[in-house]
Amino acid sequence: VQLQASGGGLVQAGESLRLSCTVAVSGNTFSSVAVGWFRLAPGKEREFVAAIVWSAAGTYYSDAVKGRFTVSRDNAKNTVSLQMNGLKPEDTAVYYCAATPAFAYRGSSYYSWDRNYDSWGQGTQVTVSS
Repeated sequence: VQLQASGGGLVQAGESLRLSCTVAVSGNTFSSVAVGWFRLAPGKEREFVAAIVWSAAGTYYSDAVKGRFTVSRDNAKNTVSLQMNGLKPEDTAVYYCAATPAFAYRGSSYYSWDRNYDSWGQGTQVTVSS
């Protein structure tokens, strides 16, 4: 599995950005892959942001972004998007998308742990000025 994140940039507080993650998988297996978004800010540990398993019914968010960010997927295009609204300076970080096999019986505690993801993209920088 190979992932490539894009869409980062420099915005002012309160503005929006939409990140995209393109996932390359063998065969027609993208729908069986869960994708998570994580971020890494200077001086901080990597932090879970959001994850999507099958569809909007299987999404998870960190408390820091709940209500502002929305994760979605287009299985026909092998892409996962992260719509970020109401951005704050504390959202400034490098954002990474990552993939792991999707299992219906696994919940938020599984998909929010970065060690459960075995494929990672290169990251895209998001900078929010105050």
